[in-house]
Amino acid sequence: MSILVTGGTGYIGSHTVCELIQNGYEVVVIDNFSNSKRQVLTSIYEITGVKPTFYEGDVADITLLEEIFTKEKIDAVIHFAGFKAVGESVKEPLKYYQNNLESTLHLLAVMQKYHCQKFIFSSSATVYGDPASLPITEDFPLSTTNPYGTTKLMIEQILKDLYQVDPTMNITILRYFNPIGSEKSGRLGEDPNGIPNNLMPYIVRVATGKLPQLNVFGNDYDTKDGTGVRDYIHVVDLAKGHVKALDKLDAGLHIYNLGTGTGYSVLDIVKTFERVNYVSIPYQIVARRPGDIAACYADVTKAKKELGWQAELSIEDMCLDAYHYIEQANKRAD
Repeated sequence: MSILVTGGTGYIGSHTVCELIQNGYEVVVIDNFSNSKRQVLTSIYEITGVKPTFYEGDVADITLLEEIFTKEKIDAVIHFAGFKAVGESVKEPLKYYQNNLESTLHLLAVMQKYHCQKFIFSSSATVYGDPASLPITEDFPLSTTNPYGTTKLMIEQILKDLYQVDPTMNITILRYFNPIGSEKSGRLGEDPNGIPNNLMPYIVRVATGKLPQLNVFGNDYDTKDGTGVRDYIHVVDLAKGHVKALDKLDAGLHIYNLGTGTGYSVLDIVKTFERVNYVSIPYQIVARRPGDIAACYADVTKAKKELGWQAELSIEDMCLDAYHYIEQANKRAD
């Protein structure tokens, strides 16, 4: 079974590619390296012993997509490609709407043309907006507080509309909470280009002296210590969730939360990282970031029941593995 993975050299995409290969799937990757590095392909090979078929380019490029679907026998698509920074999306909404929507629409159009009906979409807990209660189940009302989340919600609606006119489609929407950590060997991890937008890569760069301190966006939320609370999930657990979803992919439209079901504050993560890695993370409290909410964590009962999946790795594992990756990356660079 041949799986096209868009954004397959990105953080979550690359970990999922490894899990797919290790579970016997043939993988074809498309990526333009806008927020990843070519070295990731070598790392995938070092981990799995397999070089996935790779196409460099943009998912919005219909000509390239048609080349892939013509040359490769694509049975299913896992769609990761897209811009993903909440703060940036608030500052540059048109960039996010154009990129995330255009690429998805072109991909779905080419899939239809080549009669590929199996699709897994990388969505986000941001589609729940500022939830009225916690934990969040899949049937909660949907709304958004930032353009990034709105692109995810709009794509979900596109997929629901598509399924209405073609109920033979096999569509699974996976709503991620907050992935952190890295693959155990330290060959793959989260190392975005430029200044990180997400918490863990920022902490790691402070730990290694590449950034002077961590900015904590707000300490006046209605949480135990005033900082934002999120459901952090190990990226390897998240990747395994995609394999489980692919294994079960059948006719219908299915939606699952992928998280741990536990909320940790920003300061919980900072303190755990310091404790398990024996480092100090200086931080300062700054103003809240536009588009952020106080707390968000999942009810994962449905994924456990229907997919036979649940997160297994701890917050300590996440902090240890994230730091191990950057230490190994620094050694390779020396």
